[in-house]
Amino acid sequence: MSAAFAGDARALLLETFQAAVAAADPLQIVAQHLPAPHAGGRTLVVGAGKAAASMAAAVERAYAGKATLEGLVVTRYAHGMPTDHIRVIEAGHPVPDESGEQAAAEILAAVQSLTPQDRLLVLVSGGGSSLLSLPAEGIPMADLKATTRELLRCGAPITDMNIVRKHISRIQGGRLAQASQAPVTTLIVSDVAGDDPSAIASGPTVADPSTFDDALQILRRYGAEVPASVQSHLERGARGEVPETPKPGDALFDRVDNIMIATAHGSLEAAAALFRQRGITPVVLGDTVTGEAREVARVYAALVREIRAYNAPFATPVALISGGECTVTLPAGGGASKARGGRCSEFLLSLAVELAGMPDVYAIAADTDGIDGSEDNAGALADPTTLARAEAAGMPGQRQLDAHDAWALFDAIGDLVVTGPKRTNVNDYRAILIL
Repeated sequence: MSAAFAGDARALLLETFQAAVAAADPLQIVAQHLPAPHAGGRTLVVGAGKAAASMAAAVERAYAGKATLEGLVVTRYAHGMPTDHIRVIEAGHPVPDESGEQAAAEILAAVQSLTPQDRLLVLVSGGGSSLLSLPAEGIPMADLKATTRELLRCGAPITDMNIVRKHISRIQGGRLAQASQAPVTTLIVSDVAGDDPSAIASGPTVADPSTFDDALQILRRYGAEVPASVQSHLERGARGEVPETPKPGDALFDRVDNIMIATAHGSLEAAAALFRQRGITPVVLGDTVTGEAREVARVYAALVREIRAYNAPFATPVALISGGECTVTLPAGGGASKARGGRCSEFLLSLAVELAGMPDVYAIAADTDGIDGSEDNAGALADPTTLARAEAAGMPGQRQLDAHDAWALFDAIGDLVVTGPKRTNVNDYRAILIL
């Protein structure tokens, strides 16, 4: 271990993850971005996402005694928290369900009741695409669920998934703003690479540059087989038989203010600051890293090997930090029916396999929302002993990677990172510490 750092590497990685999450904590950051309390008319607060409940609580705290609030937000199951005036409903994620559909219908109806003298405050965060699910006319909720599962299975990146979602929704792709006669202020916690507001929660109050034809091309590109109702709706839209989502330049957006309040880059910088305090040089590799999780890990492993062999392009001790959202493509036909975990644990296991016990290399990969994929962990930790300990526990690394079951391996050796829901989401946090 480098003499420049004599601390506990694993503990430091956990601290930096906590710093990244804290930088996106709505209870700490929402108040500074809120408009002045509305003096006349109603103030309706609606929202959707993994941070929706904590954002709503932050609004109530900031406006206490200054404004009369009403409204409804929808968040993922187990992500709720107590509020006084803004109702919180929990619903399904990443696959939508009827609870989310009912909440979205209530939200749309409430927004449609507003007048120009009222104000609409919208709270948007990652996960909102599935939580704010109100299928277009003629598309049953069962078909929306099936479409979501298929897009997840085929490994479509979130931006492409959301283009499809916008065009089979009555509320996303700017349609929520279109329904409001009142001025709209939207606070956004970004969970997408590049922080494109039209992609976050499928942009309910943001102009949508994508088209029905784009959605159809995405389905073809990934070989996604969707229900007939979805296919028919998209084809009718491409023919001009269904109105497009509102586009950039539409006058309706003159009364809409979309404000980005937390981003992946901000969280990476918070982690980088902590590494600097501990005498370790942080290198931010980017907040827009996408691609197949195991392949991204192989690229990172090549960089680690270069640093370890030649102390270049970065001298040790160094921390390689990145954010974004990778994907895990499962085989069609149920070939990975025992797959457990998510993109963070798969990235980390692939990295461990590639590095094969390389000394003085430690890593963390965890989702800032506290949930990595299908289980209840945020992610996992890896160190030079990971593969050996896993082998001793009957969990060969390559076998578990091939089965897309990294969770079982990290669970067996006690290296899962379990935080519970963090009630925010600026996507994944990855840090590789080379001493």
